Amino acid sequence: MAVFRFGISLDKALIERFDDLIRKKGYVNRSEAIRDLIRDSLVTEEWESVTTETVGTITLVYSHDTRELTDTLTDLQHHYHSAIVSSMHIHLDEHNCLEVIVVKGKAKDIKTIADRLIGTKGVKHGKLTVTTTGKHLK
Repeated sequence: MAVFRFGISLDKALIERFDDLIRKKGYVNRSEAIRDLIRDSLVTEEWESVTTETVGTITLVYSHDTRELTDTLTDLQHHYHSAIVSSMHIHLDEHNCLEVIVVKGKAKDIKTIADRLIGTKGVKHGKLTVTTTGKHLK
């Protein structure tokens, strides 16, 4: 694998903030931090192509006291079983639950599943986090 070097010019305040950030995140050097920023942009672009195979997590927070909500969420997951790889259910406290659902498939399908689950009446908060399979990343 060939490595290419290039230079960039940044304002002093910006590079100082960047250096603080990479120190906090534990990067060894600026190059690795910049590589990760580039990879993140490429993953975002790949994910937005809607036909690329992607993976992600759907995180839901809800009260298990909400009438029929648990059954509704379970039924939806069964409906989309082909895209759901795994799920984990955690009891946060006496009333609230956290569910993390791992999904794999085409980006548009994953977004549909996430929107449907997050939009279910009684879900307090939900978030879709996505990435790609990494096949095209080095």
